Amino acid sequence: MPLPPTFLAAIPLAIWIYLFLARGNFWRVHEDNLEPKSLEKWPSVVAVVPARNEAETISPAVASLTSQDYPGEFEIIVVDEQSEDGTAALAQEAANETGALQRVKIHCAAPLAPGWTGKLWALNEGVSAAAEKAPAFIWFTDADIVHAPDTLRRLVFRAERDSLDLASLMVLLQAKTFPERLLIPPFLYFFLMLYPPRWIADQKSRTAGAAGGCILLRRNVLAPIGGIASIRGEVIDDCALARAVKKSGGRIWMGLTRASVSLRSYGTFAGIRDMIARTAFTQLRYSLFLLIATLAGLFATYLLAWILFFAYPGEAWLLVDTAIALMTATFLVTVKFYNLSAAWAFTVPVAALFYGYATCLSAVRYWLGRGGQWKGRAQAQKVSGSSQVPHDF
Repeated sequence: MPLPPTFLAAIPLAIWIYLFLARGNFWRVHEDNLEPKSLEKWPSVVAVVPARNEAETISPAVASLTSQDYPGEFEIIVVDEQSEDGTAALAQEAANETGALQRVKIHCAAPLAPGWTGKLWALNEGVSAAAEKAPAFIWFTDADIVHAPDTLRRLVFRAERDSLDLASLMVLLQAKTFPERLLIPPFLYFFLMLYPPRWIADQKSRTAGAAGGCILLRRNVLAPIGGIASIRGEVIDDCALARAVKKSGGRIWMGLTRASVSLRSYGTFAGIRDMIARTAFTQLRYSLFLLIATLAGLFATYLLAWILFFAYPGEAWLLVDTAIALMTATFLVTVKFYNLSAAWAFTVPVAALFYGYATCLSAVRYWLGRGGQWKGRAQAQKVSGSSQVPHDF
């Protein structure tokens, strides 16, 4: 016998009551507005920029780093990871044009070692190159991000004030094209749902996350966790690093900013699909069971209430309308963070459907040995007879 609408409507309502009240207030999206004060001594910092075929963005990214108003000692290492488009030369040129040639070092990475993902290999090469400087902090920042001049000063001040071992900022992603407006705000919304910042900062919580495009790491925490090598095979490298630091007793924090902006543009649905598919199945530990459970969860959370709304108008209206209202209202906060029209708040079910499709594609690519693509490399390849499952995920 078919289940009554009232029973079905209770499922998404229960989910949204939990998400609204008990998921670390993930939906309360707000920008980090810390005003840094002066420190008696500003610690030394080395920025490490992993770069592979970043000709389109490396120049403004390097220029934004050389323009940092940081009062302490600060140097920049651009790690060219086997680029084929002149990335290294463009980075050198940008350093020269900004008058910061002596503070910018171009390091050509050795060939990728077996068992390493490309980005982590580049970060490890950068850390090794920075060793002679022995900086207090290492700032991992992507080659497609333009930072506000006070970004580093704010990060270091927060880390020193709150005794943080890792502090990261989720930079503003592009939301200009139609695909971006439909799918990028949900990317932030879903990420914060998985990794609520309040839980990340809570030492009693096991939740650990970070935004890989901008991570400030206290250098002396690397040795206790086994260095970058301890996570060398991880595809979701930022959260793996945060998890390792927190597990070792370190204090971590993640915030949001609109002042630092990603230059990466997604003009097509295919581009965003591939961005999601790179890590989606890794997030599910390469598990078919978790894939099925996730798809069922997406359906119950984002689609079921709307199906009941149209299929059974007027029935169980209080439960259905309340679930839809909570879904829309919580997502509206993220929509407004991106300065978009409130009407976009009603599109989250469509985005959830797309993310479910991209997650299935991620699984298929993994099973075909093409998972975790980064700059043309498959980094989550299926191992015959076993599966590559992240440890302690």
